[in-house]
Amino acid sequence: MTTIKERSEFILRTPAIGPAIALVVAVVVFSVTTDTFLNVDNLSLVVQQSLVIGTLALGQTLVILTSGIDLANAAIAVFATLLMAKMTLQSGMPGIVALLVGIVVAAAIGAVTGGIVTGFRLPPFIVTLGMLTIVTAISRIYASGQSFPVTDDTLGFLGQKQYLFGQIEVTFGMVLMLVMYIGFWYALTRTGWGKHVYAVGNDPEAARLSGIHVRRSLLGVYIIAGVIYGIAAWQALGRVPNADPNAFQLGNLDSITAVVIGGTSLFGGRGSVIGTLIGALIVAVLRSGLTQAGIDNLYQDVATGVLVIAAVAVDRFSRGRQR
Repeated sequence: MTTIKERSEFILRTPAIGPAIALVVAVVVFSVTTDTFLNVDNLSLVVQQSLVIGTLALGQTLVILTSGIDLANAAIAVFATLLMAKMTLQSGMPGIVALLVGIVVAAAIGAVTGGIVTGFRLPPFIVTLGMLTIVTAISRIYASGQSFPVTDDTLGFLGQKQYLFGQIEVTFGMVLMLVMYIGFWYALTRTGWGKHVYAVGNDPEAARLSGIHVRRSLLGVYIIAGVIYGIAAWQALGRVPNADPNAFQLGNLDSITAVVIGGTSLFGGRGSVIGTLIGALIVAVLRSGLTQAGIDNLYQDVATGVLVIAAVAVDRFSRGRQR
C-alpha cells in the first residue's frame, strides 16, 4: 500500500498529474458556485476560448522544453492573420494559397529566431523580445492601422461547427488542436526527435557529447514552433473572422502561463504537451468561472498570476527533491 510520501513523489515526478487534479477541482468548484458553468454550451465555449492560446502554447512548450522561451509567438500569429486576410481581401489570392503563405512566413520567422539563438548563442529571452518588437511594428506598418475581415471560406473553415450527439457544439478548430496535441505527444515521447528535444533541454553539453546535433535540434524546434504559430493564426481567423493588428497583445504571456501551469519546467527538459493542454483549459475554466461568479477581470489576472508563481515554485521544489 502506497504511503502519502510515495504518492506526493509520484505527483512531483509526473508533471501532468497536478494540473489534471487542479482542472477537476476548478470544474467542481465553479459547477457548485454558479448555475450556468456546467452547461454543455458553456463547456464547449470554454474549449473554444482556449483554442488560439492552446495552439500557441503547444509551440511554446517545444521551445521551453529546450530551456528557451518565445516572447514573439503571439505577434507572429497576428502578423500571419494579417497576411492571410489582406492577401485574400485586396489581392484576390485564393484562401488556400494565402493560408500556406502565412504559415510559411511564420515558419521563416521561427527559422530566423532559431538561427540567431543557435548561431550567435544569444539568450532566447533577448532574441525573442527583440523579435516581438520587430514583428509587432511590421504588423502595424503592414496593416496601416486597419483590420481586415475574412472573406474566404478556407480561412474561416476552422470556425465551422458540428454537433456531437446532437447537442455538443464542436468546431473543426477544436478537432485540429486535439489532433496536433496527440501528434506532438507521440513525437515527443515515442520518437528519437522527441528524446533529442528533452536531452537538449536537460543538458546541452551532455547531449552534444552523446552525439546529438544540438544546434540543428534547436533550429528545428523554432521552425516547427513557427509552423504551429501559423496554424494558431488560422485558428484565430476561424474563431473571430477578422484580422486585427492589436489582437492577442498578451497572447505570449497567456501561452507561457498555460505551459507553466501545465507542469512544464521553465528550466527545460521536463514537461509534456498533455500538461500544456490541461494548463490552457485551466486558464479558460478559471476565467469563465470567475466571470460567471461576477469577479472583476483584474482580480482574475491576480488569480492567474498567483497560479503561475505557485506552479514555478512547485517545479523548483520538485527539481530540488530529485537531486
